[in-house]
Amino acid sequence: MDTALNLARSISSSVYEYEYSICTLVTRRAEYEEMLNSFLNKGFDKKSCEYLFIDNSAHCKFDAFKGLNQFLQQAKGKYIILCHQDIIIHDHDRNHLTHRIIEIEQNDPNWAILANAGGINFKWIATHLTQGSGNVIYEKKLPLQTKTVDENFMIVKNEANLALSHNLSGFHLYGPDLCLVADFLGFNAYIIDFNIIHKSNGNPDESFYRLRKTFIKKYNHALRARFMTTTITRYYLSGNFFWAWFCNLQPIKFLVRQYYKAFKPKKLYVLEINKDD
Repeated sequence: MDTALNLARSISSSVYEYEYSICTLVTRRAEYEEMLNSFLNKGFDKKSCEYLFIDNSAHCKFDAFKGLNQFLQQAKGKYIILCHQDIIIHDHDRNHLTHRIIEIEQNDPNWAILANAGGINFKWIATHLTQGSGNVIYEKKLPLQTKTVDENFMIVKNEANLALSHNLSGFHLYGPDLCLVADFLGFNAYIIDFNIIHKSNGNPDESFYRLRKTFIKKYNHALRARFMTTTITRYYLSGNFFWAWFCNLQPIKFLVRQYYKAFKPKKLYVLEINKDD
């Protein structure tokens, strides 16, 4: 006779159906086919790799944030390649990429994102690719830990369980967004030696600057300092060392509690439920 325990299923580490999932938003099918052939010719065979795409050629079904979240949720590969349709795997092949991943894994198992270009810090940018014009941009010092990555070619470790922001939309800055999410979860990102052809040099149009403004506003709010309360403790979070120390003093926390008691009663947080007749 079955017991309640027999109904439960024990789980272990994830087992992935493929080594690579190659995921692309498609607006020009002929260009995407050229990209696919370049992957296949460089060893990304259909037996150990899956190719996923979202067809935006007739109309936009998903923007980058929502579309890439679909890829991140549904991909069955150990490594998820999120890439543009206008790239060509040309100089290096699958074996080279696998060796670069192993190199990072052995030296920093807390990595989650690899790419070929990005912002190392507020001063330095690292770019390692071939432009459509044939101009090769070569970064000597690789791999480099980075704060942001360019979106033309990103490799995401599936087991990191990353996702893009729900409250952003469009087709720009999703690489930096993914890096911030990875950082919050305790993961790192790197620029690696994997040279590909990227036909486009970027397109900072009006939509880019509009999203940039929204992006900054979103993260200014997300990274705000704040008082936190759990069922058993209270504390203050801040990136500023002095305020983190000062606001965690017991007298300060007592005064803040009195403020919330006087001006922020519990009823302000109640969700109003619309009940059907």
